[in-house]
Amino acid sequence: MATEPPQIIQVCDIKPVLSRYISDAHMMMDPLLVPSDKTVHDVRVLMKKSRATLKLIRTILGEKTFAKEYSTFRDVGRIMRSWRETSVHRKLLKNLRKKYPVVFKGLLDDVTINDLLSKKESSKNPVSGLKEDLNTISVLLHKSLYRLRFIKLSNPDSQIIFDELEKTYDDVAHCFLKARNYPVSANIHDFRKRVKDFLYQISFIRSTNPKIVKNIEKRLDSLGQNLGKYNDHSVLIAALDYKYKRGSGRDAIDNLILVMKQEQDSYLLKIWPSSYRIFQPGMKLADVLKLKVTPK
Repeated sequence: MATEPPQIIQVCDIKPVLSRYISDAHMMMDPLLVPSDKTVHDVRVLMKKSRATLKLIRTILGEKTFAKEYSTFRDVGRIMRSWRETSVHRKLLKNLRKKYPVVFKGLLDDVTINDLLSKKESSKNPVSGLKEDLNTISVLLHKSLYRLRFIKLSNPDSQIIFDELEKTYDDVAHCFLKARNYPVSANIHDFRKRVKDFLYQISFIRSTNPKIVKNIEKRLDSLGQNLGKYNDHSVLIAALDYKYKRGSGRDAIDNLILVMKQEQDSYLLKIWPSSYRIFQPGMKLADVLKLKVTPK
């Protein structure tokens, strides 16, 4: 019986995609305007996509170039992190207040909660500190976009790309097992970051097996959304600097933390079954994507 020939891994042109990520982010960050919550979110996503893309072509770029560009996108994300967290805390608390009004009746005088709930002052003109950060981000992205023009990425070796994608898959599978066996916030957060890398990287080989890859992307996106919601609750709990202490008399905040933990539990119930189907022990990337590839 004749065996099926191995599939050829089809990789889309990576450089134009990476250039678009950077240029879109650069255009969104106007140093003269306070960025909206949506803009901050969108730019942070573009930076995550850019970092994931760099990891995929790390071998092709070489360590020096990779380190330079990766640090640029990481620095942009770090500058914007506190802006994003403030917005997420506020929205999350408002949603919880709407869902659990009785719990929040006991928190009317809580200074920390009220500070987090207070709406950010809107202004068309950024204050000095924010303006400096916006200028820094603009310069970083402009320089990276300029450097990218001179990086040769045409017709990358598809096997190199697939090998890097396989490394990412193995990393995600490891993080899944670690998080599943030891489901603490730090492990679940690491799992989330690797899932995002895999989601953003797999799109570059979508044309190899479009139906299967699109289905995996859809499942990964849903998984990432639930992991993100779990993480948002963890970050908020940390921001509240909560520590349970018997007899503290802080029943209201204890109740708030408990309902937040319940919310997290509901996300975990969605996370684990989906994760197992994609990253169960013994599975390889080719198995997940239903690809027949040449054995190494």
